[in-house]
Amino acid sequence: MTGAGSPRLRQRVMLIHAVPEAVAPIREAFVAGWPEADIHDLMDSSLSADLAADGGVLGARMIERFRALGRYAAGAGPDGRASDAILFTCSAFGPAIEAVRQELAIPVIKPNEAAFERALETGSRIGLLVTFAPSLPALTAELEAMARAAGRTPTIVGAIAAGGMEALRAGRAADHDALLAEAAASLPAVDAIVIGQFSAARAADAIRSVRPEPVLTTPASAVAKLRAAFLG
Repeated sequence: MTGAGSPRLRQRVMLIHAVPEAVAPIREAFVAGWPEADIHDLMDSSLSADLAADGGVLGARMIERFRALGRYAAGAGPDGRASDAILFTCSAFGPAIEAVRQELAIPVIKPNEAAFERALETGSRIGLLVTFAPSLPALTAELEAMARAAGRTPTIVGAIAAGGMEALRAGRAADHDALLAEAAASLPAVDAIVIGQFSAARAADAIRSVRPEPVLTTPASAVAKLRAAFLG
């Protein structure tokens, strides 16, 4: 806490990433939606590779790795002050992030929860787009659980833009966006479409060019939720 008469510290948000491609989208979202926030990055690029090697199954060891990351991030505030919040940007690790949330006193935000909340407010038919295949079952389960808690039973349809992540990592951003637009075009009529990964948010305009429904990105939604929690 600040002392009497001292200037109010900016809210410090620690961002935890599993892929480097998620860094730019969330930083851009903060510039657009909450530039006053004090944001910092933690990166463990082995997380997504190890999850894929384990067949997309979150084991106890992976969950403990997330707990360790969360404890480190929570204690990374200035002058002994705890960080104000943690935002994970890795979409395939919902149960591991929930374990972090259960043991920390500060807000711990899952990457997709804000976009999912907005989608559920929009309607009962939700499209879900990903480029990392293990994300789809995890995100579908997370959205279904949120819906049950709110007393809703949405219809969720997902699509995988196969090769999209590889294209982005190879520097072929236009191909990445085109693959996501193609996957979006394959969806039936829905009330809202959620781009389920931070790294894929850059394809929002390409998707909007082929779909009339609202297209929600996880970075912008997460920043809006955090800003509202601290500033109202």
